Parts: sequence; C-alpha cells; structure tokens
Amino acid sequence: MSLATLTPMTLLEEKFGDWKPVSRGARIGWLCFYTLFLLYAFTDPSGFLILDYVNLIIHEGGHFFFSWFGSTITILGGTLGELLVPLFCAIYFFWQREATGFAFSFFWFFENFPYIGGYMADARSAALPLVGAEESDWSILFGQWGLLAQDQKIGGFMRTLGWLGMLATIAWLGYRTRQDSESNQ
Repeated sequence: MSLATLTPMTLLEEKFGDWKPVSRGARIGWLCFYTLFLLYAFTDPSGFLILDYVNLIIHEGGHFFFSWFGSTITILGGTLGELLVPLFCAIYFFWQREATGFAFSFFWFFENFPYIGGYMADARSAALPLVGAEESDWSILFGQWGLLAQDQKIGGFMRTLGWLGMLATIAWLGYRTRQDSESNQ
C-alpha cells in the first residue's frame, strides 16, 4: 500500500476486513428512510421524536445504572445511557462489518443530540416536562459546574452537532454502499 492511498478507512479495512455488501435496494431503502426521518425531525414542532420514546426509557435506566457511582454521575447517567447504548450497538455492528446496522446505530447516537441539546438549553427556563424529578438534570449539572448562564449556547452546539452527525452518517452510508455497487459492476 502506497503512502498516497493510506487513509484511516483503508487502515481500518486492512485490520478488520471489508464491510459486508449492501444491495442496491437496501441502500435506496435506507437512504429514503433517513431522508424521511430527517424531514419529520425538521418539521416536528415538539422536538420530541418517535425514537425519543425509546431514548427516554434508556435515559431513565441510565440514572439507575449509574447510581452506583455517586450523585453527579447518577444525574449525568441518563444522558450517558442515551449515548452509550447506541454507541455500543455501533461498535457491535462495526465488529460484524454490517454497514447498515453501524450507520443506524450512529444515526441513533446523533439523533439523541438535538433532544439532549434542547434539554440542556432548557436548564434555566425549566419549561420542558420532566419524568420523576422536580429539577432537570442539566439545571443541576450546569449549576454545579457554573455553566447555567451558558445553557442556550451549549444546547445549541449539541443540537447542531446532532444534525451534522446525522447528515454525516447518511453521507457515509451512501458512500459506503455506493462502493459496494461499483465493485459489483
């Protein structure tokens, strides 16, 4: 392998092997799904998407799971759970070399960011409904860390990061599956 063709992706493929091929029909189906989901997410006025019902259950479970590690980690545990579950799924699909499962898991990972960002941005106004608490996680955490006045900026950054991550994941899946169709010709 020449230095000119050496990229992180080629190094990963050399170490872990090629991704399992994805058919043209599956590629089109997944890309349509992601496009429709993004349209739905962009136009939904509530900011609480259908996938967020699953994320809410994981969030609440994260508080319980991380409760062994002290007060601050218990509070942070909800958000950690929301991010770690899809991240662990992505790692699993990476090892299995399943491009669509890997992409879905990373898309899910980044889909959490806009809602987490909204939750962060709400730290001072406390307008969002809460499950099982009187004060939001991020009101407490930002208060402890002296960041309460930055809630809007941090929340906006998280929302932007989420949208960029979802778009990058879709672009990667399109690129990855296009490679499959080009290698089959």
